[in-house]
Amino acid sequence: MSISQPDLPVLRPRIVVMGGGTGLSVMLRGLKKKPLDITAIVTVADDGGSSGILRDELKMPPPGDIRNVLTALADVEPLMSDMLKYRFQKGEGLAGHSLGNLILAAMTDISGDFVTAVRELSRVFAVRGEVLPAAEQAVILHAEMEDGEIVTGESKIPEAGKRIKRIFLEPDHVEPLPEAVQAIQQADAILIGPGSLYTSLLPNLLVPKLADAILASNALRLFICNVMTQPGETDNYAVSDHLNAIYEHVGHRLFDYVLVNNEPIPLRVQKRYAEQGAKPVKLDQDEVEAMGYRIIADKMVMYGTYLRHDAEMLSHHIYEQVKKHILSKG
Repeated sequence: MSISQPDLPVLRPRIVVMGGGTGLSVMLRGLKKKPLDITAIVTVADDGGSSGILRDELKMPPPGDIRNVLTALADVEPLMSDMLKYRFQKGEGLAGHSLGNLILAAMTDISGDFVTAVRELSRVFAVRGEVLPAAEQAVILHAEMEDGEIVTGESKIPEAGKRIKRIFLEPDHVEPLPEAVQAIQQADAILIGPGSLYTSLLPNLLVPKLADAILASNALRLFICNVMTQPGETDNYAVSDHLNAIYEHVGHRLFDYVLVNNEPIPLRVQKRYAEQGAKPVKLDQDEVEAMGYRIIADKMVMYGTYLRHDAEMLSHHIYEQVKKHILSKG
């Protein structure tokens, strides 16, 4: 019989979560139920759909990933959450836009800048934590493929259907939001993932001062690996391939722990994903441990229309590791 760790002191542990896309939002829905002080740092490389249109026409950072995170952390009625996610199906100029994106665009125009808009909307929707864009400006994401072709645009990279050699940002020395750097410096734990490796996670780590702040931090550093490969980005990738890609871009080993799913995916689910070119990410434990990472493996998936991380199980493991880390420091 295991003995649970004692509760933490009154002070709430400060955690920074970095990424973008659906996976990050799913995890945050679990973490916000824990006694944690959460800061989410969200990529500004999105250029597709509603976000891409607003980014181009209004010269603002893309709001989509920020909207998803705000919705995940908001303490509002389900109807209000559904309203933020609502996407117009018809109407000239409206079709394809989500209401949350339009509200963020309006608030940006009213307040004068995107960061203030996010902060004000966080207050209005009683967001449990702080949501910060990685930078005050949108960035353009480029990928160099293994055959030498350069593909430009976050939404275009997976569509190229080629193996990615590296990604890089334009501008290449984009300045991070100072509050984002400060949050990393003050964090008790830093989480990266889950999310699209090349188009959601690495764009944050390629902002130079953000990666430097993570390297200089004494915080517990965790990588949450995706459950399934992503067509056009991580075809046939094992867990170690995800970690190698990050190492090759940053030049350092960033993480202490890797959280992975070890629950076999039912064949009926695998077949459905195989039709889209995706398959389970293989846990190559020996390779990962040889690279110096410690592994936390458990059943971390839920099955519905889509396969998702189990937010409750994931947040449980994260919170337990944060407790151990803080208690070990005395």
